[in-house]
Amino acid sequence: MLRKLMVSTLILGLWACQQSYNPLADYELKEPSTLHDVPVFQSNYPAEQVQRGKYIAELLGCGTCHTDGALVGSPDMKRQFAGSSIGIAYSNPFVIKNPGVVYPANITPDIATGIGSWTDDNLVRLLRTGVDAHGRQQLPVMPWPGYAKMVEEDARSIVAFLRSLKPVNNMVPMNVDPGQKAVSPFVHFGVYQSRQSIR
Repeated sequence: MLRKLMVSTLILGLWACQQSYNPLADYELKEPSTLHDVPVFQSNYPAEQVQRGKYIAELLGCGTCHTDGALVGSPDMKRQFAGSSIGIAYSNPFVIKNPGVVYPANITPDIATGIGSWTDDNLVRLLRTGVDAHGRQQLPVMPWPGYAKMVEEDARSIVAFLRSLKPVNNMVPMNVDPGQKAVSPFVHFGVYQSRQSIR
């Protein structure tokens, strides 16, 4: 009787494993690109400030998220910093089949689809607090918590650099709430804490 129960439990367990969702089947490994030597154009900001902002933005890897295709190793160099049609999952797709996804914004000075209508103060506040021009708190996928102690001079240098980019009209997909199906591709990376206590 015990042997039949053990065999039945094993068969049931194998069947359940075959029926469960395997998120790895939906993903393939990709290597992101880092962008350097981004061209800048004439602006109203001092050249030294623009160059410092460019250095900091390249150091922080801003273009990796905000350039279409860079998250999967195929950046579209005509759309540098113009946002991404490839999103970043901010909730764990290994737990829920349809995670929440953020599509990195267009941060070129385009008026219609970028940051062209934002003030410099709006942009500095976003960098240092994660609060956008509309008063919305950004998720930490945009790593503002790591920039919170950035001195204002550096934040303003990044703003000067972004203002010196070529404006690119590019509307990115809408962000996706957890549980909703994404219609555009996305990547996943995140940090999760073990539920087990460390002893």
